[in-house]
Amino acid sequence: MQLRPFLLVALVSFGTLGHAQDDPLKAESYILPPPEIARLVDAPRDENTLLTNLSPDGTRFLIAHSGGMPTIADMARPYVNLGGEMIDVAANRDRTLSARGTDSYELYEWRTGRTVPILAPKDAKVSGAAWSPDGKRVALFCHFDKATYVYVANAETGAVQRIGAEPVNAALVTRLQWAGNQRVATLLIPKGRGPVPTAPSVPKQPEVKVTQPGKNPTRTYRALLETDYDQELLEYLATAQLALLDAAGGRPQLVGKPAMINAFDPSPDGKYVRVTTMLKPFSYIVPVSSFGTVEEIWDATGKVLAEISKRPLRQGSAGGGGGPRGGAAASQKRALSWRPDGNGFSYLEQAPAPRSQDGGGDEQGRQGRGGAGAAPPEGADRKDRVMQWLPPFGKDDVKQIYENETRIGSVRYSEDMQTLFLTETRSGTETLFAVKLSEPGVKIPLSTDKADDFYDDPGDLLMKDNALGVSVVRQAPGGGVYLSGTEYAKDPEKDAPRPFLDAVPVGKGEKARVWQSSPDVYETIAAVLDDTLEHVVLTRQSPSMVPDSYLREASGSLKKLTDNRDFAPEVTQAPKTRFKVKRADGFEFWVTARVPKWHLGGVGLKSFFWFYPREYTDQKQYDEGGRRYNKNAFPAMGASTKDYLVVLGYAVIEPDCPIVGPEGRMNDLYALNLRMNLAATIDELERRGISDRTKLAIGGHSYGAFSTAHAMIQTPYFKAGIAGDGNYNRTLTPMAFQAEQRFLWDARETYTTMSPLLYAEQLTGALLMYHGMDDQNVGTDPINSDRMFQALEGLGKPAALYKYPYENHGPVARETLLDMWARWIAWLDKYVK
Repeated sequence: MQLRPFLLVALVSFGTLGHAQDDPLKAESYILPPPEIARLVDAPRDENTLLTNLSPDGTRFLIAHSGGMPTIADMARPYVNLGGEMIDVAANRDRTLSARGTDSYELYEWRTGRTVPILAPKDAKVSGAAWSPDGKRVALFCHFDKATYVYVANAETGAVQRIGAEPVNAALVTRLQWAGNQRVATLLIPKGRGPVPTAPSVPKQPEVKVTQPGKNPTRTYRALLETDYDQELLEYLATAQLALLDAAGGRPQLVGKPAMINAFDPSPDGKYVRVTTMLKPFSYIVPVSSFGTVEEIWDATGKVLAEISKRPLRQGSAGGGGGPRGGAAASQKRALSWRPDGNGFSYLEQAPAPRSQDGGGDEQGRQGRGGAGAAPPEGADRKDRVMQWLPPFGKDDVKQIYENETRIGSVRYSEDMQTLFLTETRSGTETLFAVKLSEPGVKIPLSTDKADDFYDDPGDLLMKDNALGVSVVRQAPGGGVYLSGTEYAKDPEKDAPRPFLDAVPVGKGEKARVWQSSPDVYETIAAVLDDTLEHVVLTRQSPSMVPDSYLREASGSLKKLTDNRDFAPEVTQAPKTRFKVKRADGFEFWVTARVPKWHLGGVGLKSFFWFYPREYTDQKQYDEGGRRYNKNAFPAMGASTKDYLVVLGYAVIEPDCPIVGPEGRMNDLYALNLRMNLAATIDELERRGISDRTKLAIGGHSYGAFSTAHAMIQTPYFKAGIAGDGNYNRTLTPMAFQAEQRFLWDARETYTTMSPLLYAEQLTGALLMYHGMDDQNVGTDPINSDRMFQALEGLGKPAALYKYPYENHGPVARETLLDMWARWIAWLDKYVK
């Protein structure tokens, strides 16, 4: 696979960018939208910050500044796509780190308000910042043009020091981890590695794909390995040296030999590492994420002490299951994780099923008719155990910590390791218990959560990191715990969700509500600063109040810590209504409409629909999906928010578009549902004086783009459509798509009916399509847009297609987004306005 070179296109500098002199729809350069839209798209939203990343010692917050949208120059760095792994070869790192890295970090002391910048080199992007367990340092990646290195910052001064002479290999693993307070675990480029393999000037082989035995369905992956050169290059770029770097700048400790490592997790003391490595053989029919792996425990020298699991290459459904193959002991260890005290692993292990008297196994017993010696019915209670796996992690290096009569769902620990917090589920009800190891026979119930009672959320345990940087249950000074949850109202239109915090004693006493969000301001807990809850940082917002961080003290007083801005008040404060619509078959669904500030109703506006259909089996399932609606949320605005059209006089309509039918066959009624939804919405909008049915446009992204083309085929309502990164031919995704799990050959009529390309002659209105040229989504290969445009051109339908270089499944580059808006507006002006 060749490196993708810089694309040679006519790039106009932003100092001279302007509207095309003649027809902006035909401009062969990046162009700008009207100033009132350009200002909203290009707003410095990255300047807004929220305090969420608290240091382990509770003294300061880490704040990241992205620097705004990446540019085309950022996106254009050469890279390879190897089986779904996009890698910047020159720097041996994930392409995202080169194209969209963070610009800077700073530290904020909440008690004093003091801000300290992390003084990373000015010519580097940064990422992966991680607190040391004691909160005194921050480790981070610094990404230079040709290499990445690990730096450590002093949390008090912000001064940084590079640690380790060798560059980082961030091709498969894009984060670093602390191993205690003095060492940082990361992957390095192996010392003495040779040059990058070069592609043969003359192909050495054809592309070779041979079917596997039996049925072997796979998704329609965009990027797969194609040749032995691709395999060679992947192995070269993925092979890394695991290392423990001295935070003070001393000599690094190399752990084991170089391998294709795609995950690692050091023990809290750094003496052992849980490592996952990628295995050969590779495959030409599935992406790298489906390649075989082995998970092992290594000591600090790289010696393999134990195998946790082994997963074979998964070449579709016939290529091996996803379960581990590490032997009986490995496969039985559930919820395996480092113990919070650093003393080996904690895991859950259920007792084996009883065997029948004649020596038959569990399956034989289940098939019997009962009687003496028969195994109990499937699902009968079996004892479950909390276990400790001690170094050196041999088969017999295990210790039982606690035994339960039934299966345990999860286990968490108190900071002193003397209390376990367990969950059990019986008859759809999950119960949280506390068990003091000094009294293992006493299970203290703390809460119950019924699966069928959405409105009675007991909350979940509030956690914190201990001195080793491992998560433990946060306890009050008297030994009680806190449960954090959200209270939802039966009528979310009337009452918004209200997060809460309850104090629950472990033993005698009743739980007490110590905090709850205001009914008219949506508040969430961003950080708890002490075990007594004397100081808590909240994020607060409302429809008219941009989210900000506040310090709440035990008295209830609030102090604002951040000063974020609303960059689009003319949009966020424009009138917005939400109402139900009943379609012809009686099904009810919600529609949201935002109109310009000056609109008083009565006169219908030109309107733009933006939508994304979803599948449901009935009204009840649809209604349940809306229970979390939050009327107190501030309107989120991004670079592609369609609500910006209100400043140009449009009403922006967002209708739910439920596709309803029998389980597994909802799409058999797709076209009928689409027509009913849109007809009912338009009728209601006209009745309310919001929309003029003669001036309508519709748009959507991905599945919404696919549905936009359908809306223009199945209905006569829309003068224009805007469809991004869509699929227009379902025969190109023959083995399932979206919520459709049937294959083409099982539901041929549904697949063909849901292929807009096959009905393109019936399309009414003008369709603008845009597509990222590097779209990696399994269902939306850019060839869909190419062929749809070709069809519309051949049929004499008004259409346009804009393909954007370096963009994946959704635009991110500044030039791309501004250009798209310019063409969207020109399209709407031409065909709707």
